[in-house]
Amino acid sequence: MGIFTRKPKQADPQGVTLEIRSGFTAFSGTAYGNAQFRAAVDAIARHAAKLKAHSPNPRLEHLLAVEPNAYMCAYDLLYKTATAYYSTNNAFVLINRGAGGPDAFYPLTPQSVEFISGPGGLYVKMLFQDGRQATFDYGDIIHLRRHFSGNNDLLGSDNAPLFPLLETADTLQQGIGAATKNGVNIRGVLKFTSLVNPEQVKKEKELFVRDYFSLSNSGGVAATDQRFDFVPTNAQPYSVPVETVEAVNRQILDYLGISADIVRGSYSEDAFSAFYESTVEPFALLLSLECTRKCGVDIAFTAERLEFSSAKTRISLLHELLPCGIVTINEARRLLALPEVEGGERRLQSLNYVDATHANQYQEVEGKQDEPQSI
Repeated sequence: MGIFTRKPKQADPQGVTLEIRSGFTAFSGTAYGNAQFRAAVDAIARHAAKLKAHSPNPRLEHLLAVEPNAYMCAYDLLYKTATAYYSTNNAFVLINRGAGGPDAFYPLTPQSVEFISGPGGLYVKMLFQDGRQATFDYGDIIHLRRHFSGNNDLLGSDNAPLFPLLETADTLQQGIGAATKNGVNIRGVLKFTSLVNPEQVKKEKELFVRDYFSLSNSGGVAATDQRFDFVPTNAQPYSVPVETVEAVNRQILDYLGISADIVRGSYSEDAFSAFYESTVEPFALLLSLECTRKCGVDIAFTAERLEFSSAKTRISLLHELLPCGIVTINEARRLLALPEVEGGERRLQSLNYVDATHANQYQEVEGKQDEPQSI
């Protein structure tokens, strides 16, 4: 039942329970427990953590760009938030409000949440992994949602479509491990030609293994008598096709909107630009809007995209931008990883360019200079 159908400002002690499903029965563990899924989420979170906060409020900008709380830096806050966002499709950040406004931001990772409508508005009750519970005013929670469909009024959808892939990946990993073990466990069978008591069978087997299946048997030849025959198993271990593993991993990456090159760090400029626009930028926009909405002050998270370009691209861009006065001297130096200089906030502009509003005056002056002078 949608919570927005309830009467406003009416206490509801039962509330509305909405679980964040991070685990499932068939696959032992959460999505984040899968190696490929974790590597992809880590790659996204590392790049998202490079975003920088901007705000006309100096205190808020310092909190979100440098030190959000006494226990972590801004990189940690963004990394943890992005990880939760892509792992459970829901990320929560608590705004701690002081007398002068927000004075700290804390990322929260609850196991489950319960939304409760009360006289003061909407509240969220969280249960954490260590068994602790806490209730917060939803107005103090920065809540980011992924796959926010009509199935839920407040939470992003779970990762149920991903579970079959994770189960398949887990099965393949177990199959590879089992095939490796089976390939080295049983090499053959000692077949006794006469009745032998179990103790003697065990003793003969141990002697045979010690004499012929050890490094000391340099000749690689085994000898038997009429008491038993050695029959090799010639078992061919099953090998999981590499194409199958790659296909499953590729579908996991597609679900997260990231390529294998980004995960490996072997991306080109074009590949990273596509990744930024399709994955990092939407996260930055959502975070900016939600922070602005809950803090009441404009907050924007941006990335200096040119910093990820090659030196050749940066030099080429500066060659075109500097003469137009688009960037300052210090902005150009930052792109080249050089320290700022005094007076570097000046803009240089080539005399080959003229203000469009003065173009007619410029042409009149030029025309007068071209006219013949009377003697």
